[in-house]
Amino acid sequence: MLGFLIWLTLFVICWPLALLALLLYPVCWLITLPFRILGIAVDGVFELLRAIVMLPARVLGGGRR
Repeated sequence: MLGFLIWLTLFVICWPLALLALLLYPVCWLITLPFRILGIAVDGVFELLRAIVMLPARVLGGGRR
């Protein structure tokens, strides 16, 4: 909702810039999509490494009592 109100304010102040922003938003979203997918994959790898490193402690019963 806040983003829409900011866009409306921009539309009132400078409507060509607001329309340009409206048209370029999907393009920017598509350009950044691979980086977000890569970030999710890297986060998954780090979680896997953390689970592998913490496995001996979990098997021996450390941590939770």
